[in-house]
Amino acid sequence: MKVTEAALPFLPLCRRMVPNRPVIPSTALLKATALELAILAGHALLYPAGMVQERREASLEPSAPDGTAKLPTKARPPVVMLHGFIDNRSVFLLLRRSLVQHGRQRIESLNYSPLTCDIRVAAELLGRHIEEVCERTGSSRVDVVGHSLGGLIGRYYVQRLGGDSRVRTLVTLGTPHSGTRVAPLANAHPIVRQMRPGSPVLEELTGPAPGCRTRFVAFWSDLDHIMDPLEAARIEHRDLLAQNVRVSGVGHLALPVHPAVAGGIRQALDTAHPGEPSTAARTA
Repeated sequence: MKVTEAALPFLPLCRRMVPNRPVIPSTALLKATALELAILAGHALLYPAGMVQERREASLEPSAPDGTAKLPTKARPPVVMLHGFIDNRSVFLLLRRSLVQHGRQRIESLNYSPLTCDIRVAAELLGRHIEEVCERTGSSRVDVVGHSLGGLIGRYYVQRLGGDSRVRTLVTLGTPHSGTRVAPLANAHPIVRQMRPGSPVLEELTGPAPGCRTRFVAFWSDLDHIMDPLEAARIEHRDLLAQNVRVSGVGHLALPVHPAVAGGIRQALDTAHPGEPSTAARTA
């Protein structure tokens, strides 16, 4: 899979934050820089609208046009999207559109408060939201897509709060599974400290998780300026069924936006678990 990141205006900052990481301008880096800046500008415009929680429908089932009979199809699990640190649901606008165009109609985004100071508290909120989604849709399980911190919240819910009974597949995008050392000055925020290597929360996630029923797919990029080291976005755990997907030339902000990554996410969500019929044929 080939995709884009980092920004030349960010390069001096990157050198200060991660002085041991070589920063070599290249064509890929220049393209990634332009894309990150464009995404940042567009996201700044969409951010205010994303601060409002989306309206919950009585049912997430797609409705058929007037006079048109709905063909019988096997319902796919609802998709719950979880944003990253100091962000909101607007980051998933393009990914959501891509999933809808390829047959995923039951999609929701959860906004947690930017004042949230504990991954454990956010994971409990996610659990309550997923229970409400399951009750409202009649589905027994959901798929979760988490960007950055959102993926860590989803993983904590799955591993530590029994969420593997509800989450079929957890897709993470640029999530610091083993902790990131970037921007040490941000340690003033408690939730940033929880994303540092060796934090109590991350130590909990390294503990045994026998019989975990959730499948994990972790997307990580070779140009993610938030991950230090870059491999921090990989999942390495002997008890978890995890697939790590490396993408090239994609920045941290671009991961939930780039069409190639969206294609990989669709494939991950459509991959059948043991005993499930595949949905790939219906989405081709």
